[in-house]
Amino acid sequence: MTADSHMTTTNPIDRLLRPRSVAIIGASDKPGALGASVLNNLTRNGFDGEIYLVNPRRDEINGRRCYPSITDLPQNIDAAVLAIPRAGVLPAIRDLAAQKTGAAVIFSAGFAEGGPEGMAEQQQIADIAHASGMIVEGPNCLGMVNFIDSVPLTFVETNITPLNNRPGIGIVSQSGAMACVLGTTIAARDLGLSFSVSTGNEAASGVEDYVDYLVADPATRVIAMIVEQFRKPQRFLAAARAARAAGKLIVLLHPGKSAAARDSAATHTGAMAGDYAVMRVHVERAGVVFAETLEELADIAEIAIRCPALPTGGTAVFGESGAFKALTLDLCEDLAVDLPQIHDEDSPTLRAALPPFVGVSNPLDLTAQGLVEPDLYYRVLSALFDDDRFGAIVMGVIQTDPVTTGIKIPPILRAVSELKPTKPVIYAGLDEGADIPAAFIADLRAQGVPCFPSTERAFRALKRLNGLRPDTATAPAPLPADLAGLHGVIPEYRAKAILGPLGIPFPEGRFVTSPEACGDLTYPVVLKAQSAELSHKSDAGGVLLNIRDAEQLATAWKTLYSNVAAYNPALTLDGVLIEKMGDRGVELIIGAKTDPDWGPVILAGLGGVTAELFHDVRLLAPDLSEAEITAELLKLKSAPLLTGFRGSAPLDLAAVSALIARLGRLLLTEPSIREIDLNPVVVYPSGVTALDALMLVE
Repeated sequence: MTADSHMTTTNPIDRLLRPRSVAIIGASDKPGALGASVLNNLTRNGFDGEIYLVNPRRDEINGRRCYPSITDLPQNIDAAVLAIPRAGVLPAIRDLAAQKTGAAVIFSAGFAEGGPEGMAEQQQIADIAHASGMIVEGPNCLGMVNFIDSVPLTFVETNITPLNNRPGIGIVSQSGAMACVLGTTIAARDLGLSFSVSTGNEAASGVEDYVDYLVADPATRVIAMIVEQFRKPQRFLAAARAARAAGKLIVLLHPGKSAAARDSAATHTGAMAGDYAVMRVHVERAGVVFAETLEELADIAEIAIRCPALPTGGTAVFGESGAFKALTLDLCEDLAVDLPQIHDEDSPTLRAALPPFVGVSNPLDLTAQGLVEPDLYYRVLSALFDDDRFGAIVMGVIQTDPVTTGIKIPPILRAVSELKPTKPVIYAGLDEGADIPAAFIADLRAQGVPCFPSTERAFRALKRLNGLRPDTATAPAPLPADLAGLHGVIPEYRAKAILGPLGIPFPEGRFVTSPEACGDLTYPVVLKAQSAELSHKSDAGGVLLNIRDAEQLATAWKTLYSNVAAYNPALTLDGVLIEKMGDRGVELIIGAKTDPDWGPVILAGLGGVTAELFHDVRLLAPDLSEAEITAELLKLKSAPLLTGFRGSAPLDLAAVSALIARLGRLLLTEPSIREIDLNPVVVYPSGVTALDALMLVE
């Protein structure tokens, strides 16, 4: 037998997400049973495809025929939902594959998260799926909902609101519970959903597969994700870049930022650049916006899908209270939300819209004049709509009661409906719980105005969206290095021999194995013990400074070897690196790390022995331009030290940025370099010098 699957499909996931035939394995009519819930969802929401029920103890359920086993089903059914205990899942997957079933949804838990036996069974499920071409969602998932075609393959009671040609938000979540919560939140705001997929343990399909699908789906404009682990990072980055190219926004909530790094590393860079931070650098570079809370995830998605465009540049704020104005200034300073300052002289249109006693400012305090003169809201919005200094407008409105909102909201609605702003306009009530006629909120939303219960939420969401960088990435020119025969930790003298010819500036120096080999030196000099087993030389007394003549050199040589022997008697030095003492400057740490999953990242910040104490660093994508690198360096807390602190001369930021750009090019060219640590890097009013260098090569 063959199922009547009349969908023409070019993507195998269509058979899961847009099935025309569904089998419920473990069908039931018992209230609360998973199989009963799936069947009720399908019938209640008007699924018009074929439904096949499997229950060996029943001949029929609700007038529908029951098949005794999977092997009795027709072949080529699009999707099967496994509403059965874990013990029966693996045999069921084998039988479904034999019946050429296109996809399977596994609700049961206890697989990879349940120990070695469960992990082994999950791997067998994956092997069967890959061999047969079956798409498997789960195990340990809540299924999926297709809101476009009204297909709920989930046991969660679902009443689908059709998308009706609205732009849709697609949800992709490893957590089924959070997918449900987010879906409920989005639906309550009268926003359209296209698909909601919970991926669970991801035995044979993962978030990357579903993001690929949603990027290509014409009904989906925003993709909201809750992901704890990306199993295919490069695949996700490619999907994120494709979404950006298609004009779609991905918003990500990623629990787990405090997770320990995958392994301890030999360098400062490895210790300071944890997995979450590295992931975030690459994902944001690909155009993904991060949310810090579930609330933020929904707020960002709402602005992105409801407003006519994403925010760009500064934010204009108007309210009706001087205290609110002060609170806004405080909050926006803390959040680093840009509030461009305006005055009577540079804002003639806004000045003309206001009463004489209200001064032009941002935030703008309208006082209570709007109650007396409601057209004030229309005039102010009209002036702000046309002001290119603002990429978004936030209204902080005191609502109080239906009479008050009946005065204020109509002119606001008239402004947005008649003038059709091309920038986000957000309505935020200051008094949560005020009695507001629901029709007003519905009308604002229909005009593309998100309605938030607080301005703080609006500011946080706008901050995240304003962090979205323009898509200006270009592939930098290759910078190859001579790494032949190198493996493991590369000590300083060898690292400098590799990096120096690539344009990384180091002090004048030489590597020697005896005092007699030093030759003529320009004093003062520094002595540094050299060994691949001595990553942090200063801890072992392996760095001696300010050696001023040959006599001091002979004494220092003996002291150096004595210090290292006391630190680790088994350690044998390769020799000593002797370098000219440099001038004082501001010390930075600059390093690079190639994550095995995500790729290269550059770390730059306050350096020296206190680098790990203060942790004042920025993580940078390896393909940033020198101008973008400079902009990131200026975000350091210690940036004033670089720009002329207390009357000192500004330092050579351009030279620092050029050095960082070279490191980025090198790591993009040579993926076998796992880490490079330059600490400290001393920056001067003119030029920069890396005093130390350590490399780790796979």
